[in-house]
Amino acid sequence: MASDEKSAAAFRTIGEVAAATGVAPHVLRYWEERFPQLRPVTRAGNRRYYRPADVVLIERIAALLGGEGYTIRGVQQLLARERPSGRRGATPAAPPESNDPAASAPSETNSPEGELQGEAATLARVRVVRDWIAAALRED
Repeated sequence: MASDEKSAAAFRTIGEVAAATGVAPHVLRYWEERFPQLRPVTRAGNRRYYRPADVVLIERIAALLGGEGYTIRGVQQLLARERPSGRRGATPAAPPESNDPAASAPSETNSPEGELQGEAATLARVRVVRDWIAAALRED
């Protein structure tokens, strides 16, 4: 993502982010309305400057919507569960199951329905961890 002229920690304009991520500027502006976690710094003339963490979030949203088959609403719910909208940081949020005592407790899967729910929950946790690791690797 980083260009030759800027450091990895530099802020990016909407055009630079659009070119780097393949997401059109009008889509980025739309996503700002739909995802409270995506809040670039705005300056005079309503110019947007995206932090490195914003770019990681944009790449993640694009992957979830395009590759994973999530809907806008589904991504909103996923992001809301992972990190409160008021919290900002340069590093990705830790996987939510690391703070959830119920996630580490053994689940009761005596019924076929419980087994399916357990597999779906495990798959969801694996996806979150995969995305978290991918975001951390992109920051380096």
